Amino acid sequence: MEHVQSYYAASVNPHAPWPQLNDSIQCDVCIIGGGFTGLSSALYLTEAGFDVVVLEAARVGFGASGRNGGQVVNSYSRDVDVIEQRYGKESAQLLGSMMFEGAAVIRDRIDRYAIACDYRPGGIFAALNGRQLHHLQAQRKRWQQYGNHQLEMLDRSGMMREIASERYIGGLLDHSGGHLHPLNLALGEAEAIRRHGGRIYEKSEVTSVQYGSPHQVTTATGNVSAKYLIFAGNAYLAPHLEPRLSRKSIPCGSQIITTEPLSADKALALLPNNRCVEDCNYLLDYYRLTADNRLLYGGGVIYGAREPGDIKELIRPKLLKTFPQLAGVKFDYAWSGNFLLTLSRMPQIGRLENGVYYMQGDSGHGVTFTHLAGKLILEALKGNPARYDAFAKLPHLPFPGGRRLGVPLTAIGAAWYALRDRLGV
Repeated sequence: MEHVQSYYAASVNPHAPWPQLNDSIQCDVCIIGGGFTGLSSALYLTEAGFDVVVLEAARVGFGASGRNGGQVVNSYSRDVDVIEQRYGKESAQLLGSMMFEGAAVIRDRIDRYAIACDYRPGGIFAALNGRQLHHLQAQRKRWQQYGNHQLEMLDRSGMMREIASERYIGGLLDHSGGHLHPLNLALGEAEAIRRHGGRIYEKSEVTSVQYGSPHQVTTATGNVSAKYLIFAGNAYLAPHLEPRLSRKSIPCGSQIITTEPLSADKALALLPNNRCVEDCNYLLDYYRLTADNRLLYGGGVIYGAREPGDIKELIRPKLLKTFPQLAGVKFDYAWSGNFLLTLSRMPQIGRLENGVYYMQGDSGHGVTFTHLAGKLILEALKGNPARYDAFAKLPHLPFPGGRRLGVPLTAIGAAWYALRDRLGV
């Protein structure tokens, strides 16, 4: 399978392909999945001298890593106050100390390996009502307590200076957030892995795994023997490969469009300081400018990763509600991609067998958490698992009824929150 026909695939940097696995090979660590989770893990591990093999069923960055909104958003899908309520103060302090680390890792990777991915600093959380603004004020206070001092509250006039829309009453600008071209970031990281001696195989879908010493990972045309095995497929991991993981998560689809190129004046009139934006609704909208002055706009969730009939007409009313001045604008690209949702909305990382690890379920915050996850798996394999275990100790709850019933039940819950969004309560 090739990359989906998206703006990212159409504007990708030139890159050399990776071969298909056609042999029986050995390595220290075999990683299943060539998205950000697998790439971040492989890069940290190869830098540390591990012999690493990455197996990707399609192309590097084929899944959510190469299709997302390109926003570098700090924290997790549940913030540190919810973590403290659910899991206690000790967990909150340890997880809170890591919630800005993923974004820092991304910036370091871009700088260290000169990855051309159109990175721009600054992300805005936009409040549509007083309840949301109050939440952002509390969030700013919490984040400052955990070391993020690059936060700026915006009133209505401040928002109008950032966004040419009358929808918002205020917002929170995180100067340590930002936006980028995610597929180019993924490919740049893959090239760095190659430079460190890591081996990546594309079009090498894993058909079976056999745990042992060593673990055996089989594809249609090859086999890998490895001391350590990491499941990093997220929403694109075949459920039959490891049912213990698929029972704890459901794939969800998100939709994105990009407009035709706008004039530089028109583009910067929409977002004068070129920040990325996400609103504070439960079913949120998010948008930003691309390097060639298109507006990239996403929103909505399809539970169970069903492909919607007409993405452009699904997104158009959302975009025009925010920017009515774009009435009549042409959409050049429209696509969907799947992310993996957990019941707790917290990432799931842990161990399945001796030397078998998994990292999944970032629940919409995968760009940053996956880059932290690579650092954590390196620490764990080098004998210092405390930070990895801080996540592994969280309850990883299965969806009631598994994926079959979890999808409709989650959709019902989302419909309730969508009603709250509309009512502003």
